[in-house]
Amino acid sequence: MEIYLDNSATTKVYPDVVDLCVKTMMEDYGNASSMHHKGVVSENYIKTATEQIAKTLKAKPKEILFTSGGTESDNIAVIGGAMAHHREGKHLITTQIEHPAILNSMKYLESQGFEVTYLGVSEEGLIDLEELKSAIREDTILVSIMAVNNEIGAKMPLEEAGKIIHQTNPRTIFHVDAVQGYGKEQLIPKQLGIDMMSVSGHKIHSPKGIGFLYIRDGVRIVPITYGGGQQGGFRSGTLNVPGIAGLGRASEETYEGLSEKLEGLYDLKFRLIKGLTTELPDIRINGIDTSYRKIADLSDDELRDVINNTAPHIISVAVKGVRAEVLLHALEDREIYVSAGSACSSNHPQVSGTLKAIKIPKEFYDSTVRISMSEFTTSEQIDETIKAFKEIVPRLREFSRR
Repeated sequence: MEIYLDNSATTKVYPDVVDLCVKTMMEDYGNASSMHHKGVVSENYIKTATEQIAKTLKAKPKEILFTSGGTESDNIAVIGGAMAHHREGKHLITTQIEHPAILNSMKYLESQGFEVTYLGVSEEGLIDLEELKSAIREDTILVSIMAVNNEIGAKMPLEEAGKIIHQTNPRTIFHVDAVQGYGKEQLIPKQLGIDMMSVSGHKIHSPKGIGFLYIRDGVRIVPITYGGGQQGGFRSGTLNVPGIAGLGRASEETYEGLSEKLEGLYDLKFRLIKGLTTELPDIRINGIDTSYRKIADLSDDELRDVINNTAPHIISVAVKGVRAEVLLHALEDREIYVSAGSACSSNHPQVSGTLKAIKIPKEFYDSTVRISMSEFTTSEQIDETIKAFKEIVPRLREFSRR
C-alpha cells in the first residue's frame, strides 16, 4: 500500500481538475488574449476561475492576480510592494521562520538599501505580538508574516497581527504567505486585515506552476515582470489557461465541506501524534513539545486542544539518535513517503532556520522528518505509518550505536 505523507511539498491533483485541464489543452486551447472565438472561450475559463477563487476569500474578482505559484506571488508582493512605497519609508518586518521565497526577497531588498527587522518566535513557532508592535515604525511600509509555517505547522495570529499593524501605522501593508494556510483554514483577508496574500495551487490538489496573489483593491505595487501588459500590466505573459482553470476548480472543491475535512485531518493528526509518542521513547513533536516528553503527560482532551491550535495537516517529528535521511529512506522502502524538513530546501544539507528559531535541542537538528496529510489520507494509512515507526526506529537506533 502506497502511503503518501508529503502533501506540504505537493498534492495529488483532483481527478475532475485533471479532466478540466486536459479539455483546455486538447479542445479549448486558444490564447486568452486572442480576439477570435477560441480566445474568448479561454478568456471565459479565466473569468470563471477568478470568480471561484474570489468567492473562497469573499473578495472581488479584480483583486486576484494569477502567478506561477507561491514563490512568484511572494516576490511580487514583497518586492513589488516595497518598491511602490519606497518614498514613504524603507523599513520592512518579517519573521525568522518564513519560507525562503520571503527571506530571500528580503535579502534582495536589503541589498537595495531597505532595512529589515526579523521577529523571533516562541518554541511553538509563534510571534510575540508585543514585539511586532514595538518593531513598527513611522517608516515601516510592509510587514510579511506567514499564515502557517511549512515545517512545523505553527499557525500565526493573523487577525491580532493585522489589527496591531493597521492601528500602529495605517500606511503599512500587511502581506501573508498563505501557501500552507489556504484550504486548511478559512482565510477572509478583509476580516483579518490582510492587504496581500500569496497562494500556490499545487498545495490544494491543483497542477504545479500556478498560483495567485490577492491584492486588496487600492493597494499599490509595481510590476517585477514586463511584457505584453496582461493582467493590467501587473504580471505580463501569456496566461496559463489550463493551470488557471484547474486552480479555480481546485479552490472551489477544496472549500466544499471544509469544516468536515479539517475535523478529519485533526483527528488523524491526533491519532498519529498519540501513536508515536505513547510507546516510542525519545520522540519529539516540534512546535508542540515545549519540554521533553510533555505530550506523554497530557490527557487526550488536552492534547486535542494543543493540536487544534496548529495547522491540521503538518507534523514535525524528531527521532533522537536517527538521522532524518536514514529514516526517510527506511520508510520509503515500505512505500511511505515523508520529507526531511521542507522539500523546498531539503536538498541542501544545512540546519533548518525554523528548528533553530524555535530552539529545539541540537541533538534533534538532523533527526527531524515532516509528515503532511491531505483529505485523501486515511486512518488505515496513519496506523500503518505508526506501525512502521515502531518497527523501524528501534532497529535504526541499534544500528547507529554500533
